[in-house]
Amino acid sequence: MSRNPIQKANLALVALGANLPSSAGIPAENLRFALEKILQLPQVVPVAVSRFWTTPAYPAGSGPDYVNAAAAFLCTMPPDTLLAELHAIEAGLGRSREGARWQARGLDLDLLAYDGLVLPDASVQDRWRGLPPEEQPLHAPEQLVLPHPRMQDRGFVLAPLAEIAPGWVHPRLGRSVAQMLAALPAGALQGMRPASA
Repeated sequence: MSRNPIQKANLALVALGANLPSSAGIPAENLRFALEKILQLPQVVPVAVSRFWTTPAYPAGSGPDYVNAAAAFLCTMPPDTLLAELHAIEAGLGRSREGARWQARGLDLDLLAYDGLVLPDASVQDRWRGLPPEEQPLHAPEQLVLPHPRMQDRGFVLAPLAEIAPGWVHPRLGRSVAQMLAALPAGALQGMRPASA
């Protein structure tokens, strides 16, 4: 009988971003607020947090620069429960998930991966990962898709993630975070820099 991956501590990888102030303060303070709230969850054990990075808004011209980071922690709650907790933390700083995608925001928390789990299944994950760039802002999955279908395309995700989990391997691509970062096209990290403290 196979072991249910949800009943053990799993490595959860989360991307954090903000480019607007909130009740917690400036964008960097929003990330600190979110990290504190995540680590207060009873089924979470911290592993590592990247440096904070200043990153041009994506897509270009869509708002002020972001502060981005990545966090790794061990978690025993199911991934959909963890995602609901992340959304509750966002809502605590006024984030609404209604309306346009990829807009300026006070806090954005994305569950990137949960160990090597593929959700809801390989074909759905592959379909969302293969969505053409022009269609990506127009569609959002109704269920949790893991690994995050855009993580391999985004320097603002991979650069911080490579600081804390360079050896994590994408279960569908067979490439590590470090390999995905190295495979990004020229210019993918343009304008990114470590944020001042």
